Amino acid sequence: MVEDATDSPLTLKFGHKELIIRRRYEVISIINDFLIAIWFLVGSILFLFPEYEKAAVWLFIVGSFQFLIRPTIRLVSHLHIQQIPASNWES
Repeated sequence: MVEDATDSPLTLKFGHKELIIRRRYEVISIINDFLIAIWFLVGSILFLFPEYEKAAVWLFIVGSFQFLIRPTIRLVSHLHIQQIPASNWES
C-alpha cells in the first residue's frame, strides 16, 4: 500500500518533547471551528457596548468568512492531486 503524504504525521520538536499531529485536515478544521466560536463570542459581548459595535460587526464578518473556509477544508481533505511518475507513462 502506498502511503499518502497528506496522511503522514507532522512532527514538531520542542526541546525534549515532540508534538505529533495526525489527520492534519481534521486538526485544521477543529482550529477553524474554535476561531469561529471566539469571533462570535467576542463579537456578541462587544455588541453590549455601543462604542464597540463596529468592531463587533467586523468580528461577525470574519466569523462568517470562516464558515466559508470550513467546507473548503473538508473538500481539500478528500481531494488530492498527485503527480504520476514518468515511468508509469512510458509503455
